[in-house]
Parts: sequence; structure tokens; C-alpha cells
Amino acid sequence: MACSVLIPFCVQAQTPWQPVEQVQTYSITGDSGVDLYASIGERGPKIGKEVRTIAHANFKLTWTRKYEPQPNGACTLVSARPKLVITYMLPKPASPLQPDLKRKWDIFIDGVRRHEQVHGAAIVDMVKEIEQASVGLSAANDPKCSKVRADLQAKLGEISRAQRKRSSDFDRMEMSEGGNVHRLILNLVNGH
Repeated sequence: MACSVLIPFCVQAQTPWQPVEQVQTYSITGDSGVDLYASIGERGPKIGKEVRTIAHANFKLTWTRKYEPQPNGACTLVSARPKLVITYMLPKPASPLQPDLKRKWDIFIDGVRRHEQVHGAAIVDMVKEIEQASVGLSAANDPKCSKVRADLQAKLGEISRAQRKRSSDFDRMEMSEGGNVHRLILNLVNGH
């Protein structure tokens, strides 16, 4: 624990953590770039209820938090340890591809994977931001630690909304005409 005369509580030193990253695939079929892309459209993971996408980065985040009532009646969050699992869902051809198509596919899937890894890095950044905002958070007159929990939830909502907006803005830029993902799709289906 790190304690200070200037700070009336002790904050436990945080040990570094690492996310667990895993890849899952869904099967697609086709003998051309157009066929593979059509199969992605039919089988790709759904975002929301209706919209299918090529790939996505999803995550599961749980926390181990320690709240400590303070002698002055306040409550302080003294440690917050995340457990983050990021799962990348990517398309995978069900059967071997002909050499020319395989070359185009490899370029396409490498670009899609890199796109999703940007989302993964943004998720890690969000968790680090949550950790930074959490540890040391304190509320006065909170012997049951309920106010500090409510304060934390409000902060988490702000951080989460900001991350979703950044992710959405990134997707919009990448998928717009001339964007990176747009070019990857054109290269796959047209071979340019």
C-alpha cells in the first residue's frame, strides 16, 4: 500500500495487467472475391439485431474492486483490478482458395485484422482510463460505500460512451468511400 501524510487513505499499488486476446472465426464459402464477400454478407456477425458486419472486436470486462471505509466517514476505492478478454471475430474460407484468390484474400483479411486490432487497442485504452479514474476515488460521508459506487458508475458511463463514439467515428472513416476497409473490399471483389 502507498500511503501519504497528505492523503488520508492508502491506495494499494496496482500490478500491471494484460488483456487476453482471442480469435474466433465464422465460415464463408466462395470461388471468387465477389462470392466470398457475398458469403460474409450472409454469415457475418450481427451488430445489433439486423446489421451484419465483416468482423468485430467484442470484449468481456470484469473487475475486482476493494472499497475501504475511512476513519473520517468517507469511503475510498483503494484498488481496481480488471480482467479483460477481447475476442476478434473474423471470416475464414471453409475450403482452400486458388492461388490468385488466396493472395487477394490474404491482403483483405490482414487489413481487416489490423482494423479490428485498432478497436482492441481502444478497448484496452478505455479500461486503463477506467482504472485511472477508479483507484483513489473517494466520497465523504459514505460509511457504507454506496456514494462512491454511484460516483464510479457515472464516470464509467462517460468513459464508455466516449469509447463507443471513437469506435464509431473510426469505423465511419475506414468504411467511407476511399477509406481503408472500403479499399480492401474493392481489392477483394475487383482485384484492383
